[in-house]
Amino acid sequence: MRSGLRAASRVLGAVSTVALWLSGIGLVAMTMIVAYQVYMRYIANASPPWTEAGSIQIMSWFIFLGAAVGVRERFHMGFDVLLYVMPAAAKPWLRSISDIAIFGFGFGMVWYGGELALRGLSVRIPVLGLPQTFTYLPIVVSGVLICLFVLERMTFRLAGEPVDADIIEPTVTEA
Repeated sequence: MRSGLRAASRVLGAVSTVALWLSGIGLVAMTMIVAYQVYMRYIANASPPWTEAGSIQIMSWFIFLGAAVGVRERFHMGFDVLLYVMPAAAKPWLRSISDIAIFGFGFGMVWYGGELALRGLSVRIPVLGLPQTFTYLPIVVSGVLICLFVLERMTFRLAGEPVDADIIEPTVTEA
């Protein structure tokens, strides 16, 4: 069973890496599109109509993909403040409650984002010609990734793997 967990974790790690790379590429692409728009508007005096809508689409993708990666890497979404004052025995329970809440949030993104995406199938984004579904699809994809990443962590914790061992615990030093 543990070898299966490790294999699944490697796959999810690869998915996380791909999502992070796509986010970075999206950030660069959006920056280039905005720079192109500024040049065309103020230098060439002929602003292309697709640049704003296109850059917003790209921005929503890299924001939501980056948020999902942040959940897996434990630097986005969590209830870490109480961990500093809780006894060591209570910390795994608090982390599990946090993971359940994050999973619920991710599931809500999938559910409600999916509803929005389905409603947008018949509506077109005027300057791009794409269905409005593309506006809401990053929410759904990110929600799926968040759910997968949290399930990975919860499964490791239930299997007794040291999933929280790499989190740096605060130490109290005497002066």
